Amino acid sequence: MIKARRPGAGTAKAGALALTLVLALSGALAGCANSVDPIERLGRKATAGVQDGRNGRPGRPAATATPTPSPGGSAGAAASTAYRRWGLARPLRFAPRPARKAQLPPAEPGRIPVVDRIPVPAGQKTVFLTYDDGAEKDPAFLRMVADLKLPISMFLTDGVASSDYGHFAEIKKLGPGSEINNHTLTHPNLRTLPYERQRAEICGQQERLEKRFGTAPRLFRPPYGNYNDATLRAAADCGLEKLVLWRVSMQIHDFQYAEGDALRPGDIVLAHFRGPSELKGSTITQMTARMLRRIQDQGYAIGRLEDYL
Repeated sequence: MIKARRPGAGTAKAGALALTLVLALSGALAGCANSVDPIERLGRKATAGVQDGRNGRPGRPAATATPTPSPGGSAGAAASTAYRRWGLARPLRFAPRPARKAQLPPAEPGRIPVVDRIPVPAGQKTVFLTYDDGAEKDPAFLRMVADLKLPISMFLTDGVASSDYGHFAEIKKLGPGSEINNHTLTHPNLRTLPYERQRAEICGQQERLEKRFGTAPRLFRPPYGNYNDATLRAAADCGLEKLVLWRVSMQIHDFQYAEGDALRPGDIVLAHFRGPSELKGSTITQMTARMLRRIQDQGYAIGRLEDYL
């Protein structure tokens, strides 16, 4: 077993920040009646499958139908008013692609940098949509992504997503700029594992995603937001470029903030592929519609995460 080197000041500071954020989110969720139970777990059924060693669970057939326009109008007219179909009062705003990627503090040698908020130009109110794991595969969500042209950064766990990777391939095709990223093979708490096991979790998923989708992911998110110096080294050794955390998480009905009570420019928003059993009867499209309304109400546009990182 390779022993992890003692982290330097920069890594220790980044790890402490991540731990603070995770604890803040956990504390907020403990008292939130409408939260997922809890936000960064795979759900009771999905987690049981991973712990039993099963490679995924039976999923719904892949949805292949192309979203159709509303009756009585052309496809263009339907697209221009699609926001109404999903309960939005007005069209979404999307941030333009930046002239250059965000400048992040450099990582220590042999490690990847950690980011939990994107540096955006002054005055630019932009946030980023990220969805984790892949437990829920609702065909209606495909129609929503296509109608609203949502750029979604997906962080997939093989243990739950692999039962129908075709669903996420459809999201990637239908949502302009949507991308598939790495969230480990089985969703463990990486901080409890030695370097070699962390490397197996991260590299294993990297290989599977590249084989299935033809491109190796550049971005990595550790389960529960938990990582240590060995994680940063393992992710770098697996060819990843950035470790992506978050500052805001979407619950069933509203946001939970790691700090303050409102969105901030550059916030990375965490959501999950969840269904009614985890969302207390709500669907992923209903949860997403509420999230989008909160973003609109606070005057924000949606950016594509990969354009900035």
